[in-house]
Amino acid sequence: MDFCKGLPYWAAMLGGVDHRISVLFVCLGNICRSPMAEGAFRAAAHRSGLDCVVDSAGTASYHLGDAPDPRAIAIARAHGIEIGGQYARQIDAKDFFRFNHIIAMDSANLEGIKARAPRDGTARISMLFDAVPGRGGHSVPDPYHGTADDFASTWATIDEGVAGLLMQLRAEAASLTR
Repeated sequence: MDFCKGLPYWAAMLGGVDHRISVLFVCLGNICRSPMAEGAFRAAAHRSGLDCVVDSAGTASYHLGDAPDPRAIAIARAHGIEIGGQYARQIDAKDFFRFNHIIAMDSANLEGIKARAPRDGTARISMLFDAVPGRGGHSVPDPYHGTADDFASTWATIDEGVAGLLMQLRAEAASLTR
């Protein structure tokens, strides 16, 4: 978990109340789309001055502890973003309380997230493109079985979704400070 700025990770984990916007990006294995989304969003939030917490996870346990796919790392680096230090993890029940936004990369993972959500969970669950006018419900394509060009295309798709999400969350943050 990476804090865009502010309290260190351990402060919130030790029970500190953190009212910042927090976002968890979720795909299937947490080695392609969600790490790219985490990196892209972290960089965009930092550039815009949005104070937030960002992380990623998978709905499946296929790649626990693995670094992102080398093609994901390469395309992120090509955009000046380092994601090589991330490690795959699976979403867990605490995430529904730690994060105020859990963002799925596609409809199958959205259903998997909803199926795991505790009844009293506080996170808002949605898909990345729900924040983009006219694109709600659209999925981010999974490049895992594809080529480097597929990763580049997925990066562009994620970048578009992240821009829409950032606009939405900046408006949300502004309303909280009024």
